[in-house]
Amino acid sequence: MEHHTPAPGYDAEKGPLPRTSSDLGPAPGGVGAVVNETNALHRNLKGRHMQMIAIGGAIGAGLFVGTGGALHNGGPGSLLLCFMIIGFMMMLMMQALAELAVMYPVNGAFFQYVVRFIDPSWGFAIGWDYAIQWLTILPFEITAAGITIDFWHHYNIGIWIAVFLVILSIIQIFGVRGYGEVEFVLSMIKIAACTGFILFGIIVNCGGVPTDNRGYIGARYWHSPEQAFRNGFKGFCSVFVTASFAFGGTELTGLAAAEATDPVREIPKATKQVFWRITFFYVVNLFVLGLIVPASSEVLLGSSGANTKASPFVLAIELAGVKILPSIFNAVITVAVISVANSATYASTRTIQAMAAQGMAPKFLAYVDKKGRPIPTIVLQLIFGLLAFVNEAETTGSTIFGWLLALSGLANFFVYGSICIAHIRFRQAWKYHGHTLDELPYKASFGVIGSYVGAFMNFICLLAQFYVAVWPLGGAKPDAEVFFSAYLALPLLIALYIIWKVYSWIKFPLHRPLFVRIKDIDVMAGMRPEQLLVSGPDVLEADRRHSIALSQAGQKKGAAGYVKSVTSALF
Repeated sequence: MEHHTPAPGYDAEKGPLPRTSSDLGPAPGGVGAVVNETNALHRNLKGRHMQMIAIGGAIGAGLFVGTGGALHNGGPGSLLLCFMIIGFMMMLMMQALAELAVMYPVNGAFFQYVVRFIDPSWGFAIGWDYAIQWLTILPFEITAAGITIDFWHHYNIGIWIAVFLVILSIIQIFGVRGYGEVEFVLSMIKIAACTGFILFGIIVNCGGVPTDNRGYIGARYWHSPEQAFRNGFKGFCSVFVTASFAFGGTELTGLAAAEATDPVREIPKATKQVFWRITFFYVVNLFVLGLIVPASSEVLLGSSGANTKASPFVLAIELAGVKILPSIFNAVITVAVISVANSATYASTRTIQAMAAQGMAPKFLAYVDKKGRPIPTIVLQLIFGLLAFVNEAETTGSTIFGWLLALSGLANFFVYGSICIAHIRFRQAWKYHGHTLDELPYKASFGVIGSYVGAFMNFICLLAQFYVAVWPLGGAKPDAEVFFSAYLALPLLIALYIIWKVYSWIKFPLHRPLFVRIKDIDVMAGMRPEQLLVSGPDVLEADRRHSIALSQAGQKKGAAGYVKSVTSALF
């Protein structure tokens, strides 16, 4: 291996050096600016927290509520296939993100990777779009949690919005440890509920519930007079965004890397569990749901947005004539949406704090107190939570809320595709600078090919949603309002990209190219100190080979190890 001079921002004795805002311009391929006068985020997330975040952050209103509208529009066949496709895409993306997060467990995670490996302007656009997505999801989830209470008794929605905002504010007092503990407990409840519903659905389908006069159901709702694929290909395409929204939050594992106690061990472990848990808690649940709930049910028409009263899971229990259980599952839905609101607070605050540290947001938002809490961004998020009170305006509230959510409707597809592209370019830069794959502490299971496939799948999903946005369901003619309500995230992204490109055109000349050149990508900055002992610029070749051999020996496991891995991934 040829010897390279130390990368900018690296000292042979001290390792990575802190950067200042002035570095942002001349180092587009590096980590970027770090505000030195702030404190560091604390590494308080343990393995059990990371494992629950991997699945818990993704189970919320999108699964328990949004799937009802998707079932009605696309039928059980489309619902199952689309969730399988998006689940496979998520698995490819998570593998790519895990490889990057283990190597560079930096604050801001994938936003930093996009800035560093693709283009600062596109990273600015992705970072802000991702932050806006979670800023608007918080009031959405708070509203959904408030509406669940209407299942038992109607109260003014403002009461519950205030209660849930106070609860979220209290959680923030305890910092990242508070977020981790709350997510751990709530995720356990959601996982237990999903497991229980699968067992319940199997019993209902086999005719084992005395109060259900339908008897044995089998695949009745997949055949005439019902339809497995409603509204044809257009109905199939319409389910993709629902699936993307339902899976949103799985990527939080990568975002939490900067606050994990042992990212090298816990991130790969949590990432590998994503496949099994997606299969078990999403695909199996939705397959069972499609067997016992007719897609033609008029109740499903209201199962969208924050309308948790129309949850298809609660409807499935009611159709079986079981008492009390609908109330229990509705309580689980309340827990689920509060959990996602908790995740929304974490995702937006860490992303915006990292952007401010990069100089891509107001500097005061980069502040972190001595307990590792990014106080200004937490306050900003909670202020956005007050937007939930817009629902008090009966005539215009839902319209305003709908457009706020439209700002982030497609954000996940752009974020996930960008992560895959960042991984591809990292691999290219890694090879260009003379490094080998043997040096990587964790390699994506599907390699760089998986990232190519993942990026392509995100592009196809965007095309499918564009098709539905231009030609909506029901044979309606193209309508500008319908199109922008579904595709508003695209013009927002373009506007954000242009803003930074124009701003940096004069101030930071090195940001002018459309992509960061491979040779300009700094693969050393932000690297874990332990990894620098393997891949550092001044490591002797003999020492490098010895470190690689030790690492590979530690990763080997026998047949019993694989059985244990599969078991722990599921349970």
